[in-house]
Amino acid sequence: MRSQWVSERKNDKVRTQMHYAKKGIITKEMEYVAKIEDILPELVRSEVARGRMIIPANINHVSLEPMAIGIASKCKINANIGSSAIASDVEGEIEKVQVSQHYKADTAMDLSTGGDLDEIRKGVIANSKIPIGTVPIYQILHDVNNKIEDLSIDVMLDVLQRQAEQGVSYFTIHAGFLLSTMPKIAKRKMGIVSRGGSLMAAWMMHYHKENPFYTAFDDILDICAKYDVSLSLGDSLRPGCLADASDEAQLGELKVLGELTLRAWERDVQVMIEGPGHVPLNQIERNMKIQRELCHEAPFYILGPLVTDIAAGYDHISSAIGAAVGGWHGASMLCYVTPKEHLGLPNAADVREGIIAYKIAAHAADIARGRKGARDIDDEMSDARYAFDWEKQFELALDSERAREYHDETLPQDVFKEAEFCSMCGPKFCSYKITQNIMENSDELDRIIKENEAAQAV
Repeated sequence: MRSQWVSERKNDKVRTQMHYAKKGIITKEMEYVAKIEDILPELVRSEVARGRMIIPANINHVSLEPMAIGIASKCKINANIGSSAIASDVEGEIEKVQVSQHYKADTAMDLSTGGDLDEIRKGVIANSKIPIGTVPIYQILHDVNNKIEDLSIDVMLDVLQRQAEQGVSYFTIHAGFLLSTMPKIAKRKMGIVSRGGSLMAAWMMHYHKENPFYTAFDDILDICAKYDVSLSLGDSLRPGCLADASDEAQLGELKVLGELTLRAWERDVQVMIEGPGHVPLNQIERNMKIQRELCHEAPFYILGPLVTDIAAGYDHISSAIGAAVGGWHGASMLCYVTPKEHLGLPNAADVREGIIAYKIAAHAADIARGRKGARDIDDEMSDARYAFDWEKQFELALDSERAREYHDETLPQDVFKEAEFCSMCGPKFCSYKITQNIMENSDELDRIIKENEAAQAV
């Protein structure tokens, strides 16, 4: 779809969506986003120009269907996929991105650390209509044979260039974690839980030099501006447990990310900010507010947050609770967590569970924020339930296959798709049916209403 759009702009010196938005130009991508979000194209343009919305759309990912992340658009969700050194398979990662799209994830991040990383990414992007993000430090470390001391700025920029050419639409860059922050980590219960953050800490401690992503930030912006790669400024010091939430290290890094945001905007590079991982329920709203203040209202992309540390095996539920609250209070995108979080590498089935949990959270946030039309589908579902329209209920469910599967466990025959009951209450105790029978006896109902009104008047 985007081949023609991108081709028409091939001679422009800068081709980022923010660049066009600042010039007052509404691109085809902005028009497409406006249509699917049911908002005005001018609103999309102004929000992108302001930095409050991004359209992650690498010029080389022409099969991508444009989407927006920002406070003026619907709350989005990201699915993490990726191989590990223990389990790496191109076809397995392609299956995960296909599952992600089937269950309507809005973006996917390829976090592969094992196998042929370039081939995995090539396969994932080729099979994706949603934006693909990466954490480049994983491949950077892979390319220096896992020897962090061999990491150099040249190697780092070479990997970024290669991934941008492949069509990656956003990079997670851990540029806000500075050498001066190291002493603050010692006060923590769990130190650094971000893989990218821990690798940067190891490099800085080895060389006693500043974070190379920070010192080479202008060079990174050059690459991003050339290919329209959005920056997802990573939270290296996100809290990994409730005890470390909202501490000096986390908020200090957030302030640096705000400074880097302004530098990126000067170069017309789109930016979103990554947010905390483990936060008590009562601190989530405050975290959303602080981010808006320190990062100039750039879209907030949060991991969870998990609201308890003891839900191993069910962290998709613990985190979806926090994600719904975060989305309600202004987060623009929610990074899913699967049941395998903290336990192992997720498979395609885990991806499905994580996506559905987060689709629920994002939809709940949109309803809470009063988005135009957000509750319409819920009202349709209520009508379908009350009318015993089982096929419509399956169609409207976030996971249609699961809804049908659970119904058919006990009542699989087609005749029961017309039944005015399910296996929960059976034909005699369905509250819907009992209520409908009462409502159908209109004469008796009118008499009761009149008697009640007379009694209230007395």
